[in-house]
Parts: sequence; structure tokens; C-alpha cells
Amino acid sequence: MSQPTEHTPERPTGRAVPTSADVARLAGVSRATVSYVLNNTSAVRISEPTRRRVREAAEELGYVPHAAARSLRAGHSRMVLLPTSHVPVGPLYSQFFNDFQWALRRLDYTVVQYGSVGLQGEEAARAWAELRPVAVVSLGEVRLTGQGVEILKRSGARAVITLGTQGVEGTHALVMDQGRVGEVATAHLVESGRRRIGVVIPEEPGLDMFSGPRLEGARRAVRGTDATVVPLPLRYDEESATALAGRWRELGLDAVFAYNDEYAMLLMRALQDAGLAVPEETAVVGADDLLLGRLLRPRLSTVRIDMVLGRELAELVDRAVREPEAPPRTRSLLASQVVRRESS
Repeated sequence: MSQPTEHTPERPTGRAVPTSADVARLAGVSRATVSYVLNNTSAVRISEPTRRRVREAAEELGYVPHAAARSLRAGHSRMVLLPTSHVPVGPLYSQFFNDFQWALRRLDYTVVQYGSVGLQGEEAARAWAELRPVAVVSLGEVRLTGQGVEILKRSGARAVITLGTQGVEGTHALVMDQGRVGEVATAHLVESGRRRIGVVIPEEPGLDMFSGPRLEGARRAVRGTDATVVPLPLRYDEESATALAGRWRELGLDAVFAYNDEYAMLLMRALQDAGLAVPEETAVVGADDLLLGRLLRPRLSTVRIDMVLGRELAELVDRAVREPEAPPRTRSLLASQVVRRESS
């Protein structure tokens, strides 16, 4: 029997788990050619008909490359570990995370989301290190330590990037100035003549990493003025908003920075239902500049937050992976500005 050539494919005998050798036999090419095609190697020139035949054979057999074997050949994985969020982050951040993951996929990285509920510091770092990621992007919910970063790097992580309210030793840090959000919102209300300003503090678990700095920023904004800030704990439900609105006149508030647009919309509806006119009796300011805020009546004033783009963060990950010896850098984010509309 003649041996198969590149132009005379032969169907391999069935196996429980198809291998690259099976793909090579069905496509009539070498295993090296299969590897070049399926790993999108550009250093070797392979004709388009051959590439198409390899892909069709892989699809027919249900073959996918073995990630561990690929990592062994390359000396590192292409896995970027992204600890999953266990706090309600809102539409602005959700869109950012989606864009970030799509950009990483286009750069040929595999994004693995890791459920990190209950893990902190070095314990979290050890759990992540077991998967041998080439990079870890921590979003601030797990407070990494310098020792945790060292654990990750010793396990093979070429890059550790943190996105949070403060930097971490040994990481490329993107520091979000949450305090600035509360400061500019409250300063706007003070400049508008408001003097007793409520600041919503969400009661949902995990949001204190954002709400705490925003409250401190609001307090900075009233220093040296005759205005005061009143913290307002609020759950994200109608009952809590209705109860707070019912005490509004008793509290003597004439304005509120409502943490973000979602809480602002919830509270503004409750205030209006309680007979309080917005903005005549109470000015309302949110944050995030969501489309829905522009559809309200009155239209919602907000703080527009200039975040890093998902594509930019993906490019930072890729650059850090390719240049693991480059010194860590810290970059400040969240240049914030008020967008004044009808509610203030």
C-alpha cells in the first residue's frame, strides 16, 4: 500500500481522543505542519490550501491542541488569570472587563476566570499559582502582598498587574483614584449653593473598597466651607430607598452624591415619590455617566470617569509578558469630571 502524501489524505483509524498525528494522517501532512497551522505560526510558509485542509481535518476529528503540551514547548503558558468579581461592579466596569477579555483573546491569550471568594493575600496567590498562568490581573478585591506577588513569579508568572485603589510592591499597578470621584461630585454641589450634602454608602458587601474613598473625597471637598457631609447607608432595593426618602426632610438634606448612577436613579425615584422636587429641594449627582441617566427626567448629573481602555490594559499585559525584566510601573487612573445636567 502506498504511503499517504500531502495530496492523498488517508483517514486514520478512530481513537477515543484524537491527536495531532490523527489530524496529520487525515490531512496528508506532517505533524509539524499541523502544529504550525493550528498554532498560527507565521515563521513557516504554508500554502492556504494546506492550511485549510489541516483545519478541516481538525474540525472533522474534533481535535484541539493540548494547552499543557503547548506550554511545555513555549516554556510558558498563554493563560491570563482573572480573579472573578464577587461584588456588584455595575455596567461601566462590566463593559470594561468584557472589552479587556476580547482584546486578550485577539492577542492569542486564554483568559481564565478564577472564583476567589474567601481567598486573600498569599493564600489567593498560592491558589492562582497552581494553574501556572503567564500573567495575573488582580482587580483589587483580593489584597495581594509583596510575598504573594513573589509566589506568583516563582511559579512562572511573567507579569502581575493590579487594578485597585493602591499599588502593590512588585506589580504593574493601575491605581484608581476613587476619592477624586466623591471630591469632584461634592465640590460641584457646594459650588451650586448646597450646604447639607448626603453621600450614599452602599450596604452591598464588597463595595466599601469604592465607597470608603469616595466618602473621604466628599469630606475633602467641604473642608474650609460651611457645608457638611452626611453618610447615608443604602441597600440597592426600593424598600431601603423609600425609607431613606421618608426621612429626608427630617435629615435636612438639600443635595446628595448617590455613589453612582444606579443608586442615584433608585434614590431619585424614591425622593420624587415622597413629594420632594429634584433639583429644587434636593440636587442629585451620580457617577459613571450611564445612558439611562440621560433618559431620566430630570436628566441626571453625573461624574464621568475616564478609565483605562480594555485594549490598553490587554496591551500592557502583553508587553509585560514579553518584557518580564522591565521594572514595575504605577499609573494613576480615573481623571474625573462632573457632567452637569438637570438634576443639580
